[in-house]
Amino acid sequence: MILGLFVSGVTAFPLRVELGIGSDILHSSPAVDWFPDAVAWVDRVAAALVDVDGRYPFISYGTDWLAYAHLVLAVVFIGPMVDPVRNIWVIQFGVIACAGIIPLALIAGGIRGIPLGWQLIDMSFGVLGVIPLLIAWRLTARLERMRSA
Repeated sequence: MILGLFVSGVTAFPLRVELGIGSDILHSSPAVDWFPDAVAWVDRVAAALVDVDGRYPFISYGTDWLAYAHLVLAVVFIGPMVDPVRNIWVIQFGVIACAGIIPLALIAGGIRGIPLGWQLIDMSFGVLGVIPLLIAWRLTARLERMRSA
């Protein structure tokens, strides 16, 4: 979780540059023929970021805060590594957060006109993220029982 949150946070800062590179890579790959709608979506988002960054660079300040929140949350997950039983609440919080990704993606994605395929990709972060958290929760509960015995 720490690594995933850290990478998500760090990569949220240079979105315009990353999407430009991603678009270039997609256009030089078979994706143009295999997934034309996905390539068009990436191009649209990349163009929007160039436009917004050129005319309203302060809007990107919002994604800077999003990035910062990911980095702060990554730090919070150090607690369960140090003392898992005492910090099981962090793991439980992570499970709740992963579950919350699904309605957020569906509701906000629908309102914002995000393609369903992209919403599914966003939801996959919650679905995949919950797996190590549930394992950690189970192992922490086992550790707590062993300490009590």
